[in-house]
Amino acid sequence: MIVENHSVTRVKTAAEEHHWRLALWAVFAATVARLVWLAIGHTDLYPDEAQYWIWSRHPALGYYSKPPIVAWLIALTTALFGEDEMAVRLAAPLLHFGTSLVVFALALRLYDSRAAMWSAIAYATLPGISASSAIMSTDAPLLFCWAAALYAFIRAREEEGWRWWIAAGIAAGVGLLAKYAMAYWLLSALFFFLIFRDERRHLRRFLASAGLALLIYSPNFFWNALNGFVSYRHTRDNADLGGPLFHPNHFLEFFGSQFAVFGPIFFATLILVTILARRSFADRRAALLATFALPTLAMMLVVSFLSRAQPNWSAPTFVSATVLVVAWLLGHGRAILLRASILLNIAIAGVAFGLHDAAVAFGVQLPAKYDPLHRLRGWHILGRTVSTMLLTHPGTVLMADDRELMAALVYYVFPHPFNALKWNGGGGIHDEFDLTADPGRYVGADFLLISREPDNVQRIIDRFQGVTAIDHITIPIGGGDTKTYQAYWLKGFKGYR
Repeated sequence: MIVENHSVTRVKTAAEEHHWRLALWAVFAATVARLVWLAIGHTDLYPDEAQYWIWSRHPALGYYSKPPIVAWLIALTTALFGEDEMAVRLAAPLLHFGTSLVVFALALRLYDSRAAMWSAIAYATLPGISASSAIMSTDAPLLFCWAAALYAFIRAREEEGWRWWIAAGIAAGVGLLAKYAMAYWLLSALFFFLIFRDERRHLRRFLASAGLALLIYSPNFFWNALNGFVSYRHTRDNADLGGPLFHPNHFLEFFGSQFAVFGPIFFATLILVTILARRSFADRRAALLATFALPTLAMMLVVSFLSRAQPNWSAPTFVSATVLVVAWLLGHGRAILLRASILLNIAIAGVAFGLHDAAVAFGVQLPAKYDPLHRLRGWHILGRTVSTMLLTHPGTVLMADDRELMAALVYYVFPHPFNALKWNGGGGIHDEFDLTADPGRYVGADFLLISREPDNVQRIIDRFQGVTAIDHITIPIGGGDTKTYQAYWLKGFKGYR
């Protein structure tokens, strides 16, 4: 009997190590492919990424629209590897690599090594994760912290697991410094205790853990207090509850987008699991995973119905939802459907990130509307053109009338025009440029204004002594499609008032 038990133990250990190696190599291969794609460098920074890079030049405890982790990460990677696009984005695929391994660990803790292997691979190949690995955003550090906090939460509820409450608090606190959506994790945990009476024995330690998380987060709170709580006001404004009370078209748009973010088969399975909740969630493990997925998803669905929600706002849902769906498919003998979903998700990512380059290789000009990445193209050409224009007028200051345009120009114009001014003649604080600008010091200066909004231009010109020339800049973005910008040489800034 003892020999048999030892034999079972050895077989189990061998199976776990086999599944771990398969998961590790699969996730590693996906990460290497993403790093190679970034190194090839066929896309420019999205303006939000350029904005985060500008923030990284001046590390702080907070910024206009986001807490500071994203800027700190870019500051680290660009200090080590330079300031090209790959260096700016480097942390994103590496963080998702780490998150995939944490997903393996938490699935192993709840189920078995087979479920853990498939969960890690499934997470790493989700279309939303492929997209998030290609750009630097707040989602990558958020999802890593979310997964780490969830793993610690699972461990903390075990016998003698009280030390894991400290780890959960640390992960949640760092997550709040990555993105305010980490608060949904704390609310989900609290909701779990409210649902299950027998789990409330952990409530006191959880509250202490949440207190630690808030303590870690507190520097950003105090930064906001010193800056008029601009980040919180921006988050509130994003809800955009003005206008019509209901937006069924926005709801359908967001709901449909989740099939693309999570993968069509996985999201359909999640819907089915939810419909069968009475049976699906009878297992406490499944109920726990659902608690950290469905409330956030439901909240975003409501937001989309009342105003508008971006597809990635539901991203934290899919950390635990991946394990939930994988475990359900395996438990119901649907492994072939699981494999098919992963292959389909890989194909979706391949089309999204390789379609443009494949078309170019075959001599086909892909129209921008068929290029999923068209918004990441053309910025470097615009920057090079504006750089040449500024060199012909030494001492001229760059101006743009749009936050995204301003951020992209600061990154792509050389030398970087850190003294550029974003037009804010209407007053108020609408972005980081407005928060840090001192327009009074520019009175009397000459500007090169770049704009895509001709309707804005006349009121800007009125605040100058004269206009000496108007140029048009046409930027190709593929398939014969272009973006056109107007350039105005402005003399003698008179100030906003």
